Amino acid sequence: MSFEPRSIPVDPDAKGALASKGLDYRLIDPSDTGALDGWIDADHRGFHHARPREVTREYERRVMGERRLHGVFDPGVPDPNVPVATVSSWPTGLSVPGGRSVDGWAVSSVTVSPTHRRRGIARAMMEAELRSAKQAGAAVAMLTVTEATIYGRYGYAPAARAATIEIDRRRARWIGPSSPGRVHFVEPAALRDAAAAISRRAVARTPGEIDRWSGILDRMLGLVDPDSDASRALRAIRYDDEHGQPQGFAAFRVTREPNEPGWAEFDVLAAATDDAERALWRVLVEQDFVSGVRGRLRSVDEPIEWLLEDPRAVRVTEASDHLWVRIVDAAAALGARRYGAAGELALDIEDPLGYAAGRYTLLASADGRAVVHVPRADGSTDGAGAGSSGTTAAPKRERSRARASAEGSGSRSAARAAEPRSLKLDVRDLASIYLGGVRPSVLARAGRITASSNGALELADRMFASTRAPHLSIWF
Repeated sequence: MSFEPRSIPVDPDAKGALASKGLDYRLIDPSDTGALDGWIDADHRGFHHARPREVTREYERRVMGERRLHGVFDPGVPDPNVPVATVSSWPTGLSVPGGRSVDGWAVSSVTVSPTHRRRGIARAMMEAELRSAKQAGAAVAMLTVTEATIYGRYGYAPAARAATIEIDRRRARWIGPSSPGRVHFVEPAALRDAAAAISRRAVARTPGEIDRWSGILDRMLGLVDPDSDASRALRAIRYDDEHGQPQGFAAFRVTREPNEPGWAEFDVLAAATDDAERALWRVLVEQDFVSGVRGRLRSVDEPIEWLLEDPRAVRVTEASDHLWVRIVDAAAALGARRYGAAGELALDIEDPLGYAAGRYTLLASADGRAVVHVPRADGSTDGAGAGSSGTTAAPKRERSRARASAEGSGSRSAARAAEPRSLKLDVRDLASIYLGGVRPSVLARAGRITASSNGALELADRMFASTRAPHLSIWF
């Protein structure tokens, strides 16, 4: 999904709703430096960041200049050039199970000034973003959130969790296998090009990761303001395999009081192979003169406790929702990923905003490929299957192959009942099971999913399972 995001016009519904309250909803022109700087100031204020210094402002201009930025302006405030609410968005890929990607619409920078609450501003902006996502052809929208009670009303739900992991250095005796390659200390600037290629491969292997945008590695590697104390404290390591090819990297810093052991802390570790992941972890946990190692935004399914003699040296101090997903085009989203088992499953999806509402029949074959049947008004069905984005019409031959595989797997009853096993669920629940982060049976126990039978839940658990836990290792 490659196009100029600002080619979509300003949403007329949001503009009209906010105009009725004396507010102006605008698309920011990135070539207008004054307007862009005002938007950046509002974004920093909304997230309680310090006022940006010029080096930070230049970086923000470069990154935000490639996105679709909206601001809500109040002509009655002392500085009417600074918006009272902000949002940014852009098209990007979301990794899904099976090493594939689905077209997504990333939403970020959602702020509303506390002086302008309860005026419908957030609702106008968020519903406008969904309409833009639909117009752009996105199958899903996604965001990371600071407040967990806001976005469910727009159909978003947690789809991937993240954890903070702490390791007691005194108890961290490595028993994992040695990797065939080598880890080197490198200067962050020298790592920049290799890090981009490694990140692309690491993203592709992990459901829940999104494509990295221009500039994010500069932030990760301390290159935005390389002379700052925080950047100069950053150390970078790179893993090269036995053939000398870079396969992973991490960036960390040691925080401590003078003459006291500190903590090796990192929130950047990207690995394109399991060997790279193990080797980087080993260097991090075998640091001298530290009390422990702390990794942020790590997977809830990290292998580190299985690599140490004492698994109790590992402690998860935080584990919570991180990536939130909103299904916009259910057929395209369901057809994009691979499935853990063959089977036929009907999904009755409720969506108060209407984007994904309807009955979809999901037919997965033994190789994980799926065909999605969507009923038409005339009673016939249309199919979406495993094209490049999951949205192409499925050929009759592929539909037949998937159905034969599903039936041969024993996923249907002996009588091959006229109605397939089915689930009734809200669009939010579909988002939560979509990447394999939660089993449908867990949501059924919570009363959120209704199944036609226990067999339907068992089948759904197998089909939606992912061999790798979904994980997003960045904020956006």
